[in-house]
Amino acid sequence: ATAQFDPIHPKDIMDKLLKPSLTMGVVDAATMKPEHVAKPPQAHKPAPKKKAVKADAAEEEVEEFKKPPLAAMLNSFDFESVAREVMEPQAWGYYSSGGDDEITLRDNHLAFQRITMRPRILVNVREIDMSTKILGVPAALPLYFTATALAKLAHQEGELAIVKAAKKAGVPYMLPTLSSYTLDEMLEARAPDQIVFSQLYVNPERSRSEEYVAKLEKAGVQALFVTVDAPQLGRREKDMRNKFTQQGSDVQGDEEDDGGVDRSQGATRAISSYIDPGLNWEDVPWLKSITKMKVLLKGVQCAEDAVQAYNAGLAGCVLSNHGGRQLDTCRAGIEVLPEVMEALKEAGATKETFAVFIDGGVRRGGDIFKACALGAQACGAGRPVLYSLASYGQNGIVRMVHML
Repeated sequence: ATAQFDPIHPKDIMDKLLKPSLTMGVVDAATMKPEHVAKPPQAHKPAPKKKAVKADAAEEEVEEFKKPPLAAMLNSFDFESVAREVMEPQAWGYYSSGGDDEITLRDNHLAFQRITMRPRILVNVREIDMSTKILGVPAALPLYFTATALAKLAHQEGELAIVKAAKKAGVPYMLPTLSSYTLDEMLEARAPDQIVFSQLYVNPERSRSEEYVAKLEKAGVQALFVTVDAPQLGRREKDMRNKFTQQGSDVQGDEEDDGGVDRSQGATRAISSYIDPGLNWEDVPWLKSITKMKVLLKGVQCAEDAVQAYNAGLAGCVLSNHGGRQLDTCRAGIEVLPEVMEALKEAGATKETFAVFIDGGVRRGGDIFKACALGAQACGAGRPVLYSLASYGQNGIVRMVHML
């Protein structure tokens, strides 16, 4: 299975996630037999052929998908359409899937459309400056690239391309814990003056998390976003159907027949065993004690939890439902935002003392405007970054930001 695992996972994944007692050493290649080796994954099948019916309906022409030029991309949805055609089915299933019936996944963007504009006229807009600061870090606009797992599923350059694109676009990037490249490789990809944030899944083996956070702080990472909405990963059926381990070894055949090995869980289950399901409010003092970075909670979905985070002395929170990939029928972050801002105001918080962000469903510049108008400091973009990366690489990401 190494041949399938290595291309999309970082080289340091064992050291980063497993207990020291479980890292037993290097496998002796001489002991490996042919039946132990997984067959290479099947090559990506070309996009389905589409029939073009001529006017007289007498003849039909079959057309292959042709990727349009980058300049033809006019919005984030265009990148998604191209990504669906060019990505491996397994990768597309992982990125595009949502929890259960995907109601929250769909509603994340629809929620923005339910908020209407109230324009004022005769305002001088000859010169417009969208630049701002996100947690004190300069940004070209109120946007950051939020953490997303396994970017090599989209493009061979993975997170390295996202780091570089973030610099070109002038926005911060939140480095993911579950990356395809090592933390060192992502940090080395930064420009000399580039500042990044980081996301953290707390490991059941707390020493691993402490080591990881210390490394982030030493490298100059400015803020730590602790994911709190995924104690158990959601049931993402589209991903499950793709079966993350498409081809097991022959040795495991009998176990599969007996039901002893479940291969229907997809990438989600294959990568989730290191997330601590016991993380709770009592752990917040420990999180604050292990770093001098600003610590924020990523995945807050109600006013009560936002106020509790403020009272706990944290630097802020992200109103997020994990891109609709966790508990289905949750509200979109943009809908939670007004009640959170009101509750924080009553609790004595200000925008300077407690930063509020949202992610999920951000597809247009108008979405960012609405969020900021309702009190958010900035918005996080996840899938649009991955889809533009999958379609056109680093340049695609930069183009996507410009289209916002």
